[in-house]
This record gives sequence, C-alpha cells and structure tokens, in this order.
Amino acid sequence: MSGASLLDQFLKKIVQLGASDLHLKTERPPLMRLKGDLVPMEGASPLSAEDVQREIYSVTSTAQQKKLEETKELDFSFQMRGVARFRGNVFYQRGALSAVFRAIPAAIPSVEDLGLPPVLKELIIRPQGLFLVTGPTGSGKTTTLASLVQHVNENFPKHIITIEDPIEFTYEDSKSAVNQREVGADTFDFTQALRRALRQDPDVILMGELRDRETITTAITAAETGHLVLGTMHTNDAKQSLSRILDIFPADAQGQVRVQLAAALICVVSQRLVKRANGSGRVAAVEVLINTPSIRKLIEENRVGGITKVMEESASFYKMQTFNQALFNLIQAGTISPEEAFAISENPNDLKIQMQTQGVAVSSAPKPGLPPGLAGA
Repeated sequence: MSGASLLDQFLKKIVQLGASDLHLKTERPPLMRLKGDLVPMEGASPLSAEDVQREIYSVTSTAQQKKLEETKELDFSFQMRGVARFRGNVFYQRGALSAVFRAIPAAIPSVEDLGLPPVLKELIIRPQGLFLVTGPTGSGKTTTLASLVQHVNENFPKHIITIEDPIEFTYEDSKSAVNQREVGADTFDFTQALRRALRQDPDVILMGELRDRETITTAITAAETGHLVLGTMHTNDAKQSLSRILDIFPADAQGQVRVQLAAALICVVSQRLVKRANGSGRVAAVEVLINTPSIRKLIEENRVGGITKVMEESASFYKMQTFNQALFNLIQAGTISPEEAFAISENPNDLKIQMQTQGVAVSSAPKPGLPPGLAGA
C-alpha cells in the first residue's frame, strides 16, 4: 500500500472487513480492531512520522490542524463518499502524531438490529426525564443512542436537538425535525449550547457525555422542565452511574440533588460488548434500570447500594435486568460462551450459581482475579 491516499485505502479496508477502528502509529503498520481484537492490517508496511502526519492532514482543515498544534489533540468527524462516515481522534505520543479512526455505519441500525431490550422503545418515548446510556469506552453507547433517536425520528412528530463533539451519526428528518449542533462548528461551548437548547422549543435533547457538575445540573433541570434528555456516562453499571452523579456534588448539596435525580430519572441503560460464541463479532450485554417507586425511594434515601437486589426482584414485572441477567440470557441463547461471560461479569460466582440453579451447563469456572470490563475496548 503506497501513494497519497493511504488513509483512503486503510479506511476502505476496515469497512470491507467489518472492523470498528483503525489505529495509525509511527513505526508500526496500521492496526485495526476486528471482532474485539487489535490486529495488524495484512500487507501494510510500517508508517513513518511523515506518513502519519500527511494522512491526518489529508482529512483535517487548516483550522483543525491549528487546534491540534495548540491543544496537542483533536476530535473530529468526516464523510468518505461511498464508504462510510468516520470519527477521528488525533494525539501526540513521544513527540509524534498518532490517530484512531472509528467507522460509523452509513445506515443507523435499528433497536432490533442491535439486539437491544424491546423495553427501550417504550422508555424512549416518555415525554420528559433523564435517559442515561452508560458503559466503558468502545461499548457502543453512541450507536445505541443513535438507534433510539432514529426510532423517535421515524415515528413521532418531535423537535430533536443534538449537541455533539463531534457529530457522528447524521439524521435525515422523518416525522421529527432534527437539528444537529457540533461544538466548534455550530457552537463554541457545550454547556452554553445545552442552556440555549432550552429556548429552542425542543422535545428531545441529545447532549452526549455528562462530564461535570455544570452539565449534570443543566441536564437534570432540562429533564425536570418538560424535556426528554439523553446523555452518556463512562460508568460500568446503574449503581456506579448514580453514585458518580451524586459524588460530583459537595456533601451539602447532595440531598437536594438526590431528590431532583429521583424525580427526573427515567432509566439507566448500561452495556458492554461481549465476543460471540461463533466468532462472528461482538454482541451487547445490556443492563436496564428503570426508575420505579422502589428505585426512586432508594435514590432519595441515599441507599443506591440496594439497587441491584431491587432490580433482580422486579425484573419480570418492570422489564428490568441486571448485567448478570443479561449475560445469562445470552449464554442460554447460545450467543456467548460461559467463559466470555465469566470474564466480563463483575460477579462471576453469582452468575455461575444462577446457571446451575437454572440447569444451564457451566463449561468453565470463574477465573479468580480477572478484572471486570472490556479488555482493550
């Protein structure tokens, strides 16, 4: 592979192979994330520092290049005609540029395509409240949110405003009107854009990551005042997500925040990607916490630690499920292996007991000391 369009060739290759990401690093051949594993691109040569810079500059503007020089990192997105849309992240390491490009499907997948719990289609049409999607980096949060937003867009007459950094999936107006605002291009400041959105007659606000106290406060306020607010967090499960929100506030403010959060919350959807048993890729294991009266009371009384037990007890009636229950369902369906489930579960012994109780074969025992989470995701 050589010439002025190396990056074009690399990006086309990962789309053809179904890889999710392309990594460019000096003195290494390009790497790609294929079925969850990071592997070298076959037939590609190591890249020089000049190669990496040239290819990055081929898909960035002069203004973006200036920002990269000033801040030493850059988030952006771009469209490759006839191939796909991509999100890029560029950064320096050991004085040289590196980059990661994430392929964004041209067509937004449906809830059914992603295998998400059907109850999410019921929750996403609530007229107001806070709808959180959480998970580690690379767990598919953006794709899940895009699928849910598209469901609203295709079926309901709503005004949807997105505030993104950068814009990833793009929406064509269907029954809804969708306005997408990119930080840097359409607004200078994320929090300011969120505040201004409240004056733009929105029904739905997609605001990306709840990253600080100011953003969380504005999101809860928007949810309290008649808007459906969609946000993400880099947390592993519902319990950790709620604790993170509360802990970001000083102790003397947490009581009031608990009351507001308990009133505004619709649900917390937490997901991780697990390798399929047949080797064909990865599937989302999805925990769903719905804000029932019992959950609301636990939040108000600062007893978030009791959430998992309530979720287990209320699973069938309220259509909730813990992460272990999601893993169990995938094992039972033959979608994932017990080994993969044990590796990713935070409570593998509880999962093993559930399998034995339900008469599901356990082909391997939980491995002690294996940390939860997605390795390299």
